[in-house]
Amino acid sequence: MTRRTFACGLAFSALLRAQNRMRARPVAPVEKPAPAGLRKLEARDKRDSLVYIPEAAAKFAKAPLVLALHGATQGAEQGIALLRSQADENGFVLLAPASTERTWEIEGDWGEDFDNVDLSLALSFGLRNIDAARIAVAGFSDGASYALALGLGNGDLFSAVLGFSAGYLAGVPRVGKPPVFLSAGTEDTIFPIDVCGRAIAKTLKADGYPVTLREFQGRHTLPPDVAAEAMAWMMKAHS
Repeated sequence: MTRRTFACGLAFSALLRAQNRMRARPVAPVEKPAPAGLRKLEARDKRDSLVYIPEAAAKFAKAPLVLALHGATQGAEQGIALLRSQADENGFVLLAPASTERTWEIEGDWGEDFDNVDLSLALSFGLRNIDAARIAVAGFSDGASYALALGLGNGDLFSAVLGFSAGYLAGVPRVGKPPVFLSAGTEDTIFPIDVCGRAIAKTLKADGYPVTLREFQGRHTLPPDVAAEAMAWMMKAHS
């Protein structure tokens, strides 16, 4: 799918936006797979999305894909850095869009961020053959809250949802019951674990979601060992 043909359908996305419903889906086969490496998607002129295809992705006929959402005040580069080493180890394609403003439109009126993420997914699906059963969304901090909103609202697209140090659950319509991995630091002063990580896990479990909560001794961060554990969980759950 090209940028132009996808953009032609964005008028229809107003209704989907209100429902938090994404349109992008994998296309197969991809006739000319993109080479390994880091590239800009050219989804928009400012704060463009980045996609990283590791060499290890070649081991898959259809590769897994992880959508990684950065924290507040950050950009696509930090989204890639969040899980790049894990992409190298596990072979999943890593997509990192950037929020339009200093942080994501976590709830309220879905707009430019929603459309950019949807377009970035569509463009990424045209680069490599992607396994429709192994598409995950992950994020850190505000990006984790946005990942939960997008992932729980699109459980028919995302087969796993990962929130690292998430702040809260947005009040959006939900579709499906994808498994959820949460991590939270016991010394986090930005999003305290009792009112954020543990509370989110409790709510989702009560709503019938399979939830893994990984607590660690630390502040508002994603430790490398927790990232490794999270992505091993993701790969094992969908192998």
